[in-house]
Amino acid sequence: MDVYLNGLATAVPPHVLPQDLVLKNARRILGPRYSQYERMSKTFETSGVEKRYSMAPFEWFDEPKSWPERNSLYLEGGTALFVDATTAALKSAKLNADDIDTVITVSSTGVATPTLEARAWKELGFRTNVRRIPVFGLGCAGGVSGMSIAQAHAVAQPGTNVLIVALEACTLSFRSDRLQKADIIATVLFGDGAAAACLSTNPSNGELPEIRMQDGHEEMWPDTLSIMGWDVDESGLGVIFDRSIPAFAEEYFTGAAEKAAEKCGVDLKKLDRLVSHPGGTKVVEALETAMKLDEGSLDVERTILRDYGNMSAPTVMFVLDRLIEQKASGSMMMCALGPGFTASFLPLTIA
Repeated sequence: MDVYLNGLATAVPPHVLPQDLVLKNARRILGPRYSQYERMSKTFETSGVEKRYSMAPFEWFDEPKSWPERNSLYLEGGTALFVDATTAALKSAKLNADDIDTVITVSSTGVATPTLEARAWKELGFRTNVRRIPVFGLGCAGGVSGMSIAQAHAVAQPGTNVLIVALEACTLSFRSDRLQKADIIATVLFGDGAAAACLSTNPSNGELPEIRMQDGHEEMWPDTLSIMGWDVDESGLGVIFDRSIPAFAEEYFTGAAEKAAEKCGVDLKKLDRLVSHPGGTKVVEALETAMKLDEGSLDVERTILRDYGNMSAPTVMFVLDRLIEQKASGSMMMCALGPGFTASFLPLTIA
């Protein structure tokens, strides 16, 4: 059964963090505490990130924060960002909030109970019987996996409207106390943002071209739990980024993509484009190498990384939104790597 992407929108919080100022502030805060900081500071210039957005202004990062302080800002800023992204996606689909039957909220950078869609429920105007599905822990794979979950729910409930919102506040995990290499890389890359999409088996008369989505697929590898994720302590979430990620992607991603294509009935050789999560410049390069793409093929991914940083789950949806804006068409495959260690895939066709 065909599932249509009827609405798509992105949103970012109000505070802009240019990379040169991030470097300046990181040097001031981390330099005196971390002996290897200057050696690693060169990654700010080679990361491909020129700016990103944050729920917090620069001065918020000056002093160490407790977990309650971090999560409080996540709840406040996340609810506002949820409303902004959802409102724009509904407008794109020409739907009202009370047309939505199921809301899937994907987020791994804070804890919300009641969840974000419940906090935004009254302001947006969802029905009292809207089905709520919060999803935690997918990390960078959350955008693709969340869209796959939404696609499956649309198929299971033909004619209903499914809203998926991927939202992350990665910058709030900034740590000046742990001083591990992964924390420096997170400071170099992380940004905050949200993306929302409306899916249904019914095509709409919204603003998007005809976009059909097929069943998604996930591939996990054994003994890889330590590659990516969170360490949780009294101060909050500490990022786990293993240095092997680009090399792992280069070695194993093609096999995972081939399995996904076979399961989904897609010919990889006939794809017009991958729509990839740009976790970082080295990861983008590794994907191009693994898939035997011409250097620079994932140009939109690099542009999104440049303008927004790595926002985790919603980033790949920003890539898709930009491709639609550029009037791209053809057979495509959304893909992302995330904690597990997992590769997530979702085929789609833009008319």
